[in-house]
Parts: sequence; structure tokens; C-alpha cells
Amino acid sequence: MQPSLEKLRKFFRLEHSNRYADKAVIGGLANILNFWEGEARQDGLPEEIIQDVAQTLKDYASQTPETRAEALKALWKRIQQAVPEAVAETAKKTRPSKALVETTVAPVSPSEESGDETAVKPSAPAVSSPAFSKGKDSVTKRPIALNASLTVLSGVGPKNAAMLARLGLRTLGDMLYHFPRRYEDYTTLKPIRELRFGEQVTVIGTVSFTEARKTRDGKTHIFEVVIQDGTGGLRLTFFNQPWLINRIKSGDAIAVSGKIEQYLGRLVMNSPEWEPIEMENLVTNRIVPVYPLTQNVTQKWMRRLMHQVVTYWAPKLTDHLPEEIRQAAGVVDLGTALLQIHWPETQEQIRQARQRLAFDEIFLLQVGVLRQRRQWQDAPGRVFEAEPSWLAARLEALPFALTGAQQRALDAILQDLRSGKPMNRLLQGDVGSGKTIVAALVAALVAHHGAQSAVMAPTSILAEQHYRTFLNLLTGERGPLLPEQVRLLVGDTPEQEKEEIRAGLESGDIKIVLGTHALLEEPVVFADLQFIVVDEQHRFGVEQRAALRAKGAHPHCLVMTATPIPRSLALTLYGDLDLTILDELPPGRQPIPTYLLRPQERERAYSLIRSQVRAGHQAYIVYPLIEESEHSDLLAATQEHERLQQEVFPDLRIGLLHGRMRPADKEEVMRAFRDREFDILVSTTVVEVGVDVPNATVMLIEGANRFGLAQLHQLRGRVGRGAAQSFCLLIPEREDVTENERLQAMVETNDGFVLAERDLQQRGPGEFLGIRQAGFVSSLKMASLSDTALIETARRQAITLFERDPELQAPENRLLAEALARFWRGGRGDIS
Repeated sequence: MQPSLEKLRKFFRLEHSNRYADKAVIGGLANILNFWEGEARQDGLPEEIIQDVAQTLKDYASQTPETRAEALKALWKRIQQAVPEAVAETAKKTRPSKALVETTVAPVSPSEESGDETAVKPSAPAVSSPAFSKGKDSVTKRPIALNASLTVLSGVGPKNAAMLARLGLRTLGDMLYHFPRRYEDYTTLKPIRELRFGEQVTVIGTVSFTEARKTRDGKTHIFEVVIQDGTGGLRLTFFNQPWLINRIKSGDAIAVSGKIEQYLGRLVMNSPEWEPIEMENLVTNRIVPVYPLTQNVTQKWMRRLMHQVVTYWAPKLTDHLPEEIRQAAGVVDLGTALLQIHWPETQEQIRQARQRLAFDEIFLLQVGVLRQRRQWQDAPGRVFEAEPSWLAARLEALPFALTGAQQRALDAILQDLRSGKPMNRLLQGDVGSGKTIVAALVAALVAHHGAQSAVMAPTSILAEQHYRTFLNLLTGERGPLLPEQVRLLVGDTPEQEKEEIRAGLESGDIKIVLGTHALLEEPVVFADLQFIVVDEQHRFGVEQRAALRAKGAHPHCLVMTATPIPRSLALTLYGDLDLTILDELPPGRQPIPTYLLRPQERERAYSLIRSQVRAGHQAYIVYPLIEESEHSDLLAATQEHERLQQEVFPDLRIGLLHGRMRPADKEEVMRAFRDREFDILVSTTVVEVGVDVPNATVMLIEGANRFGLAQLHQLRGRVGRGAAQSFCLLIPEREDVTENERLQAMVETNDGFVLAERDLQQRGPGEFLGIRQAGFVSSLKMASLSDTALIETARRQAITLFERDPELQAPENRLLAEALARFWRGGRGDIS
């Protein structure tokens, strides 16, 4: 062993014996650098090791004893790896001390949280070693240090840690997955004179002029800035940000990012993102990450912390994806991806990193839903056979023939019911496609075999609508059941009737119950619940559906939605469900012609409404807001209801419906509209999923550009439910958005699935998700649910893995099992 390394080892052993009190050398361990660096270079030690030792020892005095211990362990291990003679000599002369023993590093997942493993407090990442945890049955090891509080970082005390916690950063592992929201690419800067209209660019310049003023009405504060770079000037305009007066001053060098626009023939940038320039960024001529921040946290400080954590830890992570899967998916290893996402050298590196991290999220999601599916199918399910004569009688008794899509859906469900495994199927179809009829036929079959069914809807009025449909199809002359065997249980049901229904369910006399959350209450007990239907399922939480399932012994489950869901989204969020699509409307249902009007053509819409009301029909007028605010000039439901009643339709009866009303009041308004007590219903989007009003023939949507396609399509589906021709009218808030692509798509097609795909591409998945999936998807930091190719690749790999090793017991899959457990930790198990 070289003399310099021998001396270093002695100092480290002495420090260990002193319990890392920094007393091995007078004045502190860092004082050995005065002579040690020269000796090390004379001994020919690698320069990177010399620099590593120097950096570690310079920070040594400021750390806790526990942190110092970990730092020296890590440093000695790196020396052993870089200088093999040190390993051989240490092994020959001494038995390795526990103070200098290290092992390999295990992975950390995207949802890494403070773990439950016990370990010494880990050190600051730039100088620390990994601490590990080994499960008693596992061959893998996990870095406990990544579960450490951020207070182990140099310069992060309790106050700064509290600030970082507002960003969701509590551990070193969180830092690795705190991705940049964008990048400043200083490698491709353009001078101001070369800017072109419509470009999305980053520009650097020096502030030469600032001016603050208000608009004439005094409602809008405008702050204008001019920056120059020697080739030209660019005017920046910031709206309602008066604090910038004290933040941006003449002479400041700033970087601004945004879209180049034009005003009075000059190029301008409105409301750009901006930040002060750090001169080192310009000198390095590189791509610089821009992180999400919170109050009192600067980009410079955040970058320093992230660089410290990422450059130390990312290369030390053991990838949880088996090599075979990585190669098949064509993605880089985890350590490389994390380094490249934070500190890329090229745009291609950013793309590769995003692809790998997005693949991780979708792949772990897919494996999880496949596991859910397997667990569900492992349970036994009651067999229900539909005798041909019984089924023929039921279909013959219907007042209409099933569509081809309804027949296919019924066949698939009947196959599920005779499989001996619990059905878990999603029935998806446009408003009016006949989902309720399919559910009613299945409930009749279950009742035929003596078992019970429960149908849960999100509102009382929708539950009542289903109840009437079930009574019409399954009782009296058409059906095999008595009216008293089909009951409705909602919050407003009188208590005496509730007791009667609960008794009938517990005895088994009642075969089908339709209701709302009231079905979940503790007193509701079933004699033999074997079939549950959850309508508009995205409006229920996981716990609510699980609670209904728990009232039976592995009941068959059918969830229904009228929202057309794109294939990529269905594969991702409903991978544990079998998917059936009703893609045909019943005979007689006419397409709804949709017209896009300019705001000044509103009177044309009012004329159509008047003519339809004179013909005995009704109309909806939907607004995006409840009340008008001083910050928005959008029309609002409450004010417009009053204006329409007094000025436009004084002779007509107009109702008002919005989300702030009490549930009972909302349902009373909808009942009144259904019963023709109102000619026009002014509403917000609360009417999106509502009662069936066949007499309504006009849907006028104001501020239509504020809605997504899925919402617009759902609203359009509120009309056209009767025999009369119906119409949908769209009025955007301003004339210049009448060319809006989404609104043009509504005019072009009535196909909900075409619109759903476009909406997913343009607005993301939020339009299709309820609270539980939206909450889950918000944890997907890199994956885009519109990336069908990535989703199908991840699903294909997940299926292959599951076929080979469903329990993830193979040694090469142990790390993956740990990552999967962490990703799905926290009650996110049943997402569909």
C-alpha cells in the first residue's frame, strides 16, 4: 500500500477509536490535507481519489459524529475500488474493521418515503456512504440513507427543511425524484435580432427600462420591462404582478422564457417565466435545470442541493428493473436516467431519461393492476347459468330489440357468470347506449337463481331513474319479479320504509335494490349479495366500492361509465377489468347537430330556444361559472339566470341549478325540470350527469372554450334522448376562439371515442378521471397517459413478467418487488 494511503488508513482508524470526534489530528482531520495531497500525488494516486478525499475532509468538521462515520466508510470503500492494492494490503494486514466495511447499494422508488428500517443517521450525500437494510428473506439491500431527513445536508437546518417540505421534499430519496419542470438551454441561445413571431424561446438580456402602470379602469396592474442583448431590444409585459417592481431593476441580467408575440409591429413577450442570471450558467454553456420552487427558495440554492444529492446518489443506485426488461423496452438504466434528467448535456439525454422514468411509472402501475386482477380471479365466484328458454323469454319481453353491441356485452357478461370466478368488468358506452338495460337483464338472471343484486348510483335522482327502468323491464307483464322484490333506497327514503327494505334484504325477500351511498350504511345487510353494479363509477372512491363488495361473498361486479375513455387510459387505469364497449346507439336515436356560434350571434340561439319551447320542448343553458368575479368576464350562471328571466325570456319559466346548492335542492330542481315545471334550466356542469329528460331538445353551452371535449360531449348527451330532433349550440367567450380545435371537433363528430382521444392529447387525463384516479395520476411525474406506445410497451412487459413470475420471487425480481411495494404503498391498491 502506498505510504499516503497507509497514513490515511491510520488516521481513519484513530478517528474511529475516538468515536469520530474529529480529534485524530490537532485542529481537525482536515488539517492533514496540508501535506497529504502532495504525498498522494507523488505516490501516483488517481486525481479523482485525491479530490474525493479533499472534499470529504473539508466538510468533515461541520457534520455530526454519525455522519462522519458514514462519510469515512464511503470514502474508504471508493479508495478500495479505485486502488486494488489498498484492498489487498488491508486484507493481508488486518481483519477489516466494521468501520470500513461497505456493501452494494439498492434501489429507491419514485414514491420513496421515510422507511421503517432502523439505522444510524445517514450523512450528507456529497460525503456520505450508503447505509443498508436487508430483509430477512431477501437477497437485496436497500439504502436507508435515502430515507434520511434533509437536515443531513450541509446548509439545511430545521427551518430550510420545513420550506423544502412544502415542495414534498422530506428525504434524500425525495430529492432524486424532484424533477425539473423545464430547462434553460444555454447551448442554443438566440440573439434578440434573430427572434421570430410564434417561437417559444429563452432569451437573455440586461434590463434597460422598467415601467409600472394600471389600466384605465384601475383593475389591472401592468409592469413593462425592456431587455437588450447588444443585438436588439425585447419588451416584456407582466400582468397583475406588482411585486416585480422590487424584483426586476435596470441593469439586472435576466433570462426570460415564453412565446414571441407581436404588438403594434414590435416583437413582445407576455407574462414570461423569468429568473436572474447566474453568470456561471452562461460560462458553462450548458443545459440548466429549472426546479419547482416555494417561497424563500431560490433556483441557485436548490440547484446546489440537487447537484449534491443527485451526483452522489444516482450512480450508486442498483436498478430495480431486470436487465431483460430494460433491453426489451429499450430504456437506459435508472442511475443514468436520474443523472440525465437533472443534469443533461443534450436534449437527447433529456428524452432518454424521461422515457425511462415514464416507463417505470407505467410499468409499476401495470404490474400492480395485473396483480389486482389475479388476486380477484383467485377467489371463487358463484356460477349463474342462463337457460336458453329463460333468456329467450326475457329478451322477447323487452319493448325493443337489443343492439348488436348490447348483445355482445350481454354475452360477455354471461360467460363471466358461468366461469366460476368473480366477474370484474367495465361497461363503457355513450349516454343512451343502453348500459342500464344490460345490467337489468343480468340482475334478473341472478334473481332467477335466488340471489341478490345491488345497483349504486352517485345521486338519488339517477338511482330513481334506474329504479323506474328496472321496474318497467323486470316487473309486471314484462318481467319475472314482483314490484316489492325491486326497491329503491336513498337518503330521502322515509325511515319506516328504510327499515322495511333492510329487513327484506336481510331475509332475502328483496332481490334487487337500487340506491346511493345509503346502500353502504352499516344496518344494510344482504342475505346473499352476488351481483353489484356501480354506475358512473369514477364518482365513487375505492373504499365505497370495496364496502359494497364486502356485503357479499366475492360478488360479481359490473362498473359502468358514460364517459368514453381512450384505449390508452383504459389499459392503464382499468387494466384489472375486462372492458366491454357499447359503441352503437339504439334505433331511433338521431345524431345531434352541433353549431359553433360567435358571441354576437347569441340571439340566434335564443330564437331557437323560443321556437323549441313553443313546440312543447325544453332547453338547457350551461355556464362555466356560478357567480361572476372581478377577475373574469365570463358569463356566470346566477347572474345570467336573473338576466334571462327578466330581459330575454320573461314569459318563460326558468330554473337554476349549480354545485353550491344542497343535494336535496339540486334534485328537487332536476325533478321539476323533468316534470316540465321549467321551460329552461340554467345550470353549471353539475347537469353533466343527470336525470333523463327526453323532452329537452336544446343544449346551449356558454363559454364553451372553457370545457374539455369529454365534458362538452357529456353535456350534449343530455339532449336527444327522445324522438324529437335535438340541437347543441356552442358559444365561446370571445370571437377569436371560434377557431378553437376542440370546438371544431364537436361540430365535426358525434363519436365520443374520437373526441376522447383528442381530449386526452390536448388536455391530459383529468377530463376522464374521478377523485381516486386523478389523485393517483397526479403522482405520475413523468408518464403521459396519452403516450399509447409507451403504455402498450409497459403493459406487454408487465404481462410477460407476470406469466413468468407472478409472485416476483425470482432473485432477479426481488428488487422489483420492493420497488412495486413502495410504489403502491399508501392505500392506492384498488384504483379501478
